[in-house]
Amino acid sequence: MDPLKTICDDALERKWIWLSLLMAIVAGVLLGFYAVANNIHPPSNVETIDSSRLHLTEEFAEDNIGVATNADGSVTVTMVAARYGFYPPRIEVPVNTPVTFRIASADVLHGVHVPNTNMTTMIVPGYVSEVTTSFPRSGEYSFLCNEYCGLGHDAMWSRLVVTSGSTGGDS
Repeated sequence: MDPLKTICDDALERKWIWLSLLMAIVAGVLLGFYAVANNIHPPSNVETIDSSRLHLTEEFAEDNIGVATNADGSVTVTMVAARYGFYPPRIEVPVNTPVTFRIASADVLHGVHVPNTNMTTMIVPGYVSEVTTSFPRSGEYSFLCNEYCGLGHDAMWSRLVVTSGSTGGDS
C-alpha cells in the first residue's frame, strides 16, 4: 500500500513525490559521506568571551592579534572581526603547516571564507571561533566575510598570504 495515496490520488504525482524524496535522501547521504570523508565539521569550540570588552582582553587586545608560531612549529592566528574588516588586515602563514585560527567578533555575526581552500567558519558575538587547517599551496588568498553584517559588508575582507617559508613570528 502506498502511504501517499491518502494525500494524492494521481499515480504519476505520487511517483514524482517518491522520486523527490529519494533524491533528497541520496543527496543527504552523499553530503554526509563527503563531510565525514573530508573531516568537515561545524565549529565546536564553545569558548565564551565578552564582545563589548574584546579589545581589553589579553588575547584579543590590539597588540596581541596576529600570527604566532608555536613551539611545535604550528601557527596560531588571532583575529578580530568587526564592521567592516578583519584585524589584522594581512596575515602571513607558511605552506603545509597546521594553522589554528582564533577569531572573535566585536559586534555582530560574521563569517569567514577563504576561496579555494577548506577554511570557513561563522564568527558569533560572545564566542571565540576556532578552526584548524593547513594550506597546501602558497599564494595570496582573500579572507572574505560570508555573513551579511551591514552596509559595508561587501568591503569586509582581509588578505591571507601563504608562503613557502616560515613566518618567523608575528605579522
